[in-house]
Formats: sequence, structure tokens, C-alpha cells
Amino acid sequence: MEIPQSWGGVCSLPWYVGGSQVLGVACVVITGVWMGHFYGGYAWNGSGQQFNVHPLCMVLGMVFLYGDGVLVYRVFRNESKRSVKILHALIHMMALVISIVGLVAVFDYHNKANIPNMYSLHSWCGMLTFVLYFLQWLLGLGLFLFPWASTVLRSWYLPLHVFFGLVLLAMAVGSSLMGITEKLIFSQSSSSSSTLAPEAALANVLGLLLVCFAVLVGFVVTKEEFRRPPNPEEEALSVHFNTLNDGSGPSSP
Repeated sequence: MEIPQSWGGVCSLPWYVGGSQVLGVACVVITGVWMGHFYGGYAWNGSGQQFNVHPLCMVLGMVFLYGDGVLVYRVFRNESKRSVKILHALIHMMALVISIVGLVAVFDYHNKANIPNMYSLHSWCGMLTFVLYFLQWLLGLGLFLFPWASTVLRSWYLPLHVFFGLVLLAMAVGSSLMGITEKLIFSQSSSSSSTLAPEAALANVLGLLLVCFAVLVGFVVTKEEFRRPPNPEEEALSVHFNTLNDGSGPSSP
């Protein structure tokens, strides 16, 4: 039996994208509820409420907005390539700024509470992810948005840019999962099992949703049918083509 083209082709793209947005928003909301309900909300006064800013900002910036930045080339398939590139860079810049706020919040909280910084695997992996993400953003900005780089350099870096974009999303989710586990361990040391159970259930649901979000974004980005269709007028001017004579490679992420 032949499967209808609309089930697996481009017509299904809005459903996958919509599903990713539901998952992403759910991750942000659950993080906000977790920190707000179980740990007293948010503040910037050096207390535990300031620490709560950290997980919320990192999930919002390094996971949800990061994933949306990756998806823009699939969502806006027929718009001007330069406009999509600018939107791609702006979303990632928003994610970067929000993530910086989250990092400042946790470092400032640790310093005021006399807690050592960078002592856990979560912090090491998280900082590595952030530094690589910042470098990825700078390289993408310099090579693809501004026309100073050579075609050879752009065509060489494009596959790496796409590959590491997905790798960094996976690293961000992995770091988040380690952070969730670390937070629950600390909570267990100061709470009874009966009071920890609802919090643990909420945190575990958050972890599963983070994984589902990353998997769905990765699926949409790597599915060939969802790739941006080539535009002959843009191909000649595109900063994303592989060579001037070989048009077989992808012209955009």
C-alpha cells in the first residue's frame, strides 16, 4: 500500500514544527513552575531565588530558543535567504544573551553563598557547551552573514556548522539533564522522600520533554524533504553553495 505523500512529505512539516513548539514551551513552563513552586520564585538578591533564574534562563536560551534558531531554515523555506539568515542570527543572539543572564545568576549566587564554582560535571559540560555555542555563533556570523569570507571557506565550514549545531543542542540537553539530577540530589539531602516525590516527578517529566524536543528538532533538520528548496536566482549569490560549478551540494543548512 502506497503511503500518501502528505503524510511524510513537506505537508507534514507544520505538524512537526508545531509539536516541537509545544514541547519547547512545555519545558520552559515546567522549569518555571518547578523553581517557582518548590523553591520560592525568582529574585536577584544573592539568595536561592537568584539561583532559580539559572535553570529557567538556560532552558529558555540554550534549549528552546536555540532549537528555534536551528529550525528557521525549515520553517521559512520560501522567504528570502538573507532575511532567514538574519532571523537565524538574531534568535541565536537572544538565546546567547538569556544564557549569559543565567550564568551570571548562578556564579553570583555561588560567590555570595561561598559555594565553589565549576565543581560538578554539570558545570563543566554546561560551560563547555556555552563556550562552543558562542564560538559557533561568532563563526556563523562572520562567515555567512557578512560577505568577507571566500566561497571555498564558506563551503568548507557549512557542513561543520550544521553538524555542530545539532551536537551543541544535544550537549545543552545533556547538561540540563545533569543539572536536573544534581538539583534533585541536593533536594533529597534536605527533604523527606514524601515531599521530594512530587518534585522528582515534575523534574523527570521535564527531562523527558527536553529529550523529546531535541529529538524532534533533530529529525526536522535532518529530513531531506524538509530542506529549503533551491532558488536559482539566489544560488548565484548565495553564501552557502559549495562551488560555482558543482550544484549538487546543499545550498543552505
